[in-house]
Amino acid sequence: MSAPPGDRAGGSPTRAVKSADLVTIADVARHAGVAVSTVSYVLSGKRAISAGTRDRVLASIRLLDYHPNAGARALASRRANVIALVLPLRTGAQVPVLMQYATAVVTTARRYDHDVLLLTADEGAAGLRRIAASAMVDGIVLMDVEMHDSRVPLLRELTRPSVLIGFPADPTDLTCVDLDFRRAGEVCVEHLAALGHRRVALLGAPTAVYDRGTGFAHRTRAGFTDAAIRLGVTAEIRPCPEEVAAVRDELVDLLTRSPDLSGLVVQNEAAVGPVLATLPTLGRRVPEDVSVVAVCPDQFAERASPALTSVPVPAEETGREAVSLLMRKLTGEPVPDATLLAPRLTVRGSTGPAPSPE
Repeated sequence: MSAPPGDRAGGSPTRAVKSADLVTIADVARHAGVAVSTVSYVLSGKRAISAGTRDRVLASIRLLDYHPNAGARALASRRANVIALVLPLRTGAQVPVLMQYATAVVTTARRYDHDVLLLTADEGAAGLRRIAASAMVDGIVLMDVEMHDSRVPLLRELTRPSVLIGFPADPTDLTCVDLDFRRAGEVCVEHLAALGHRRVALLGAPTAVYDRGTGFAHRTRAGFTDAAIRLGVTAEIRPCPEEVAAVRDELVDLLTRSPDLSGLVVQNEAAVGPVLATLPTLGRRVPEDVSVVAVCPDQFAERASPALTSVPVPAEETGREAVSLLMRKLTGEPVPDATLLAPRLTVRGSTGPAPSPE
C-alpha cells in the first residue's frame, strides 16, 4: 500500500502552504506561539510588547509573507488608511513642481501606513463633499489654494480633518502649511538692493494664476512690492507667460520701457530657461548687466546656466509637513493653525553688483 503524500520513506510530513493572500493573523499567532491580540499589538503599536516577542512575531510575518487585510483593518479601526490629495491640474500650474509635492505626500503617507487617493479633477467643493461622504479617506490634503477659495467654507464644516498646502485670505479654523512667500518676495528685493540695484522687476506667474487668486503668487507679489517701497527701489511687476517667444516679447518690452533695469526676479519655473537664454541676445549679460533671482525649486536653479541665485520652493519639506500635521490631527493631537516655512536665499552665479552708471 503506498504511503500518503508527505509520508514517503526518509521524508518528513509536509503541509500545504497557503498563498500570501490566504494567510491570516491567526496563522501568524500560531506560528509565533502567541495570542492573536499580541500580533495585533505588534502591527498597530498600540501596546508595548517585549523585544523578544516582537521579533518572533515579525519573523513569522516575514516567513509566512503575511499582509494585513486593508478592509479588515478599516472595519476594526474605523479607518480607511487612505488620505486624499487634491491636486487640480489647471492653466499655469507647473506640473514638475506639483509632482514634487505629490511625491512627498505619497512617500510620507506610506511611512504612516496610509495610501493616497489622488484627485486631479477640478471639482471644487462638490468633489470634496463627495469624497468626505464616501468614507473612502481619513483626511484631506488640499493644494493650489486660492485667496478666496470656494472650497474653504466646506473644509471648516467637514468632520474629516484636512490640511492645506497654501493659505487663503482668511485661514481661521484651518490648518495650513507653506513657504512664507510674502517673505520670499522681500528677500529677493533685499538681496538685489544690497548689491546696489535701484530698478528691478518681478516676472511672475502666468496671468491665469493671478486671475484665479492663487495665494502663493499674490503673496510673493505683495512682499516684493513692500520691500521695494521700504528700500526705495523702483519696481515693476508683470505676469509672465511660459512660451519661449512670449517670454522674449515680454523682456523686449520691459527693457525698452526701462532700459536702466538691472535686477530681475522670476517666479515662473517654465520661464527661467527662456529668460536666461534671451537676455544675452538682447545685449544683456548675466550677471554683469542684469542680475537674476528665481523663486523656484533648487533643481531648476542648479541646472540653469549660469546657476541661479534663488529662494528655493521646499516642495518636499512642505509635503512631508502637511502629512505629518494631518496624521497628528487624526490622532487628536493639537497642531498649529499656521506653519510658515522660512525662505532662505542661496547665492549663485546669476547675481552680482549693479552695473556702474554710464
